[in-house]
Amino acid sequence: MTQGHIRPLGARTRANWIRLRTMILLRWVAITGQFIAITIAPLVYGLQLELGLCYLAIGVSVIGNLVATFVFPENKRLTEQENLAMVLFDLLQLAFLLFLTGGLHNPFALLMLGPVTISATALSLRSTLLMCAIAIIAVSFLAVSHLPLTTETGEVLRIPQVFVFGHWIALLIGIVFTSAYSRRVTSEIHSMGDALAATQMALAREQKLTDLGGVVAAAAHELGTPLATIKLTSTELLGDLADLPELAEDAALIRDQADRCRDILRDMGRSGKDDLHLRHAPLEAVVFEAAEPHLYRDKQVHFNHHSDDEARPNPPTILRKPEIIHGLRNLIQNGVDFADHNVWIETDWTDKDVSVRIMDDGRGYPAHILGRIGDPFMRRGSALRAKGERPEYEGMGLGLFIAKTLLERSGATLRFANGFDERHKGQATGAVVEVSWPRSTIAARDGDDPVPLGQNRRIPV
Repeated sequence: MTQGHIRPLGARTRANWIRLRTMILLRWVAITGQFIAITIAPLVYGLQLELGLCYLAIGVSVIGNLVATFVFPENKRLTEQENLAMVLFDLLQLAFLLFLTGGLHNPFALLMLGPVTISATALSLRSTLLMCAIAIIAVSFLAVSHLPLTTETGEVLRIPQVFVFGHWIALLIGIVFTSAYSRRVTSEIHSMGDALAATQMALAREQKLTDLGGVVAAAAHELGTPLATIKLTSTELLGDLADLPELAEDAALIRDQADRCRDILRDMGRSGKDDLHLRHAPLEAVVFEAAEPHLYRDKQVHFNHHSDDEARPNPPTILRKPEIIHGLRNLIQNGVDFADHNVWIETDWTDKDVSVRIMDDGRGYPAHILGRIGDPFMRRGSALRAKGERPEYEGMGLGLFIAKTLLERSGATLRFANGFDERHKGQATGAVVEVSWPRSTIAARDGDDPVPLGQNRRIPV
């Protein structure tokens, strides 16, 4: 697609966005909870704990946080390796505390899911797999080896072995499921964010090109008069300086350079001055403008403009919005890319609606993605990859997402399908996309309240 050079940001790049201050704050919350639990357990419940080792584990976290707070600036961004090291330390520190306080007999063993979830949402897949593996090993170790929880009377607090086994299985499943679930949701959010950013870039680029064309056209128009004056004056000087060849040569040079400036500005300003007329155009003109970059490729593009409303034989004049032109251009490019020989572009309008239909004679959209067209960064299924079916669709999705987003922003409704149209002499049409707007949304001069053209206004340059 037009935006095929845009790629989603990798997890390693995103990991570098996490601030050290955020990780320090989360660790202070964990330290506070651990300190309260270790302090209250002996006082309220009379549990006999290895308080020295427990406070040592908590103290190491406190020292690490203090060093990070005073040594590094508050706005420091952690690298992938630094993030992994911090989360891994928290996991091992928590595992050590659980070893001192009953292992899986301690209900706080559920907190082992915390560092793994953070890794799945913030770090790369490789780091997440490493965290999951270490967490599974730690949980399995705690299931068989730990210091027992004892009361002041020497009673050992333990749950039945079958519950320990169930607790172990639940934690293993929780580690795997929570990691996969968190990573999947986070990836969807990141993909959508990347695609929306790409959409904004495409729209901004189209708007800048439109604005630039207007400024250049206005400059060409406004500079025409002074350049004509320069040429006229230099021509008169050339006649008066016939007896002074050196000065006459300079006057001739001025005249020639004025002609050159005139030609350059004329070429740059062929699109005309940026007046209100250029902001409105007939429907067929806007569609042709969108399709123009793809008319001279190796596929035939056919236009068909008709109306089902006999009272309105002429196409409506619509607003030349950059999102409409760019969105249609992406859809037309998709049709040309995947067509065998022909692409049909049909426009239709009624008293209430305006629609554009784009069809090609290719193989159509793969059935497994037909319901998900418009989602960013789609991938093929492994079954189709094995068959080698529609290799062109590998990685497709961003261009159609941009087109869909831009057109919906203009008020359009899109429908994707695979179809067959008898009007094309019995030829099957592969992919079909229909874009329709309420006529009142994009009509520029129509009905009882037309948009006035007004007067041309000079653009400040």
